[in-house]
Amino acid sequence: MRRATSADVATLAAWDAQPHVIAATGDDDVQDWAVEVTRTDDWQEILVAELDSRPVGVVQIIDPLREESHYWGACAPDLRAMDIWIGDAADLGLGYGTQMMREACSRCFAPAAVSAILIDPLESNVDARRFYRRLGFEVVGPRRFGSDDCVVMRLERDRWELSR
Repeated sequence: MRRATSADVATLAAWDAQPHVIAATGDDDVQDWAVEVTRTDDWQEILVAELDSRPVGVVQIIDPLREESHYWGACAPDLRAMDIWIGDAADLGLGYGTQMMREACSRCFAPAAVSAILIDPLESNVDARRFYRRLGFEVVGPRRFGSDDCVVMRLERDRWELSR
């Protein structure tokens, strides 16, 4: 995975229009990629996953306490939150998401102070919730973000370390 750049904007925007991405991200997840990829905030990373130099997916990692929109509300320090998706439907089910999540989780837990990772799949996205459970995430509970009904899930550092 590498940091997203302005050269990725068209690809990211095209992925956002894919039916499987829309179904997975909900109504509130419209990004202005031209702005997002040029930001230099130290509380956010946008990473593009590649296979043989071909982009296959994107991961956004944030510090939910410091993120400026306060999407996650009141949060404890030393957490990370992430969004992940595969861009083209043809790349689904090939293990790329698992590889991306493993690398993203390793990045999140690289600072020793980070205690857990949060993720918020749509309540209707049963496949995503099953995928995250396989990676060690546990259900915290339902939560409404904007107009989206989600299920907050959490991966504790000790559980991650046991699974590696």
